[in-house]
Amino acid sequence: MTRVDRSQLIPFVTIEQRILLIRGQKVLLDRDLAILYGVKAIALRQQVKRNEERFPEDFMFRLSREETEALLSQNVIPSRSRMGGFFPMAFTEQGVAMLSSVLKSKRAVQVNIAIMRAFVRLRELLAGNKDLAQKQEEMDAKYENQFKLVFELIGELMAPTTPPPSRQIGFLPARKR
Repeated sequence: MTRVDRSQLIPFVTIEQRILLIRGQKVLLDRDLAILYGVKAIALRQQVKRNEERFPEDFMFRLSREETEALLSQNVIPSRSRMGGFFPMAFTEQGVAMLSSVLKSKRAVQVNIAIMRAFVRLRELLAGNKDLAQKQEEMDAKYENQFKLVFELIGELMAPTTPPPSRQIGFLPARKR
């Protein structure tokens, strides 16, 4: 077993911050992957183009003009010039895994492992949030009637009441007979 130089590994946070939700899928853009792999974006795109059959639409897709404009306006892509005249490629988790067969450097292998772990961690976080939401709904349903009664009583206590008619204080003038 080969020893991995931990100083060369990329922190999960760095990868997770680059994962975007586009077309309902978690993806990494080609320029971000190029940075992570330590290669030029054009070299990454060339490798993908040479191996197009390995990247069906559910593994990799090009962003539309509207999607690109949205990323520019959100500062996800700093400027149009950074794209090199191309619309960015978006790689799904499967597409990133396929890149490991196209990019064969040691760094590519290490980066792919880190990216796969980041995707798994995000799935676990999302599943945890779904579990919490479900538990909250169950508790709401369980305690709804009890809390409803409490809130009704509190509402009655806080509702303004009409004060009883006040009695006049003091002496009454003498009546004339």
